[in-house]
Amino acid sequence: MLAYIVRRLLLIIPTILGIMLVSFLVIQFAPGGPVEQAIAQLTGADVSTSDRLNRSGGETYRPNTSSGSLDTSSSRYRGAQGLDPQIIKDLEKQFGFDKPAHERFLLLLWNYARFDFGRSYFHDSKVLDLIIQKMPVSISLGLWLTLLTYLISIPLGIAKAVRDGTRFDSWTSMVVIVGYAIPAFMFAIFLIVVFAGGSLNLPWGLSSAFPLRGLTSPNFDELSLLGKIGDYFWHLTLPITAMLLGSFATMTLLTKNSFLDEIRKQYVVTARMKGLSERRVLYGHVFRNAMLIIIAGFPGAFIGAFFSGSLLIEQIFSLDGLGLLGFEAVEKRNYPVVFATLYIFSLMGLVVNLISDLMYTWVDPRIDFESREV
Repeated sequence: MLAYIVRRLLLIIPTILGIMLVSFLVIQFAPGGPVEQAIAQLTGADVSTSDRLNRSGGETYRPNTSSGSLDTSSSRYRGAQGLDPQIIKDLEKQFGFDKPAHERFLLLLWNYARFDFGRSYFHDSKVLDLIIQKMPVSISLGLWLTLLTYLISIPLGIAKAVRDGTRFDSWTSMVVIVGYAIPAFMFAIFLIVVFAGGSLNLPWGLSSAFPLRGLTSPNFDELSLLGKIGDYFWHLTLPITAMLLGSFATMTLLTKNSFLDEIRKQYVVTARMKGLSERRVLYGHVFRNAMLIIIAGFPGAFIGAFFSGSLLIEQIFSLDGLGLLGFEAVEKRNYPVVFATLYIFSLMGLVVNLISDLMYTWVDPRIDFESREV
């Protein structure tokens, strides 16, 4: 087992290198980078230049139209015609584009190996500090989503497996499939319209009961302990409900199929022939084997909900978490944030996959990864 763990840890290195290289080639050379956005602001295509450049810690540049030194020749940046070449060079140096691409990539790898992610282009803060600052929101969404998914899916999946083929199984399957087919963001919009001050006025007064943004109220610090707890869960209700609709559907069907596979095995027939009750057979023999894949998949389910499941939900409900941070970083070409979040998410995903494999051996010691042929 130790040799297997060491091999998996060593495989993380080339995997991360491949992910970062492909992402660097795709993102770094995409049009509309930070230099072009700064140029667009300099030429008056967006808000004032000083806002963007001052927030990134740089100087404020303005084209010197009276010096007669404007460059009207072609440029590799769109919209750069007519700007002083020195301004372009200063912008490239400010955003790190004054070095060749291979040097930038090698420097990125060296810094990331030391978990030095640099500073955000458009925030006066270190990238790591930004990620830590946004993490509690995403952890809240991922933790409660995973917990509620398991609490709903496992009992429902067991009930469907025991009642396989009955009317209960058919109706719940229809509900599960419909829930899985509805995108979370569409259901989130529906919840906002109905329950968060939308256009519908419900007779029981719930049309404006739920908040539209954030995980806490502005007066959160003034509330009592019970008030803070209630306020937190009140803000969390709609986002978690929107995310839960599709999540519990997958887990429910997985639980049902896992239990059905075990119920049909010979050892279950033998246990029944010995006179054991159905409850004893189900929870004394079937449960442990059927739950193997469910329990082992818990780390991956949490990481999936934590990293990817909340991006659009954070946008819709204005939740200032990692999903919203990553979306805005891609939109603004904030490369330090883009690559830092990609690096951290990829690294944690690979580690969690290893933890999931180890959990298999913890749940069922008969599993031996070393005995598998490579």
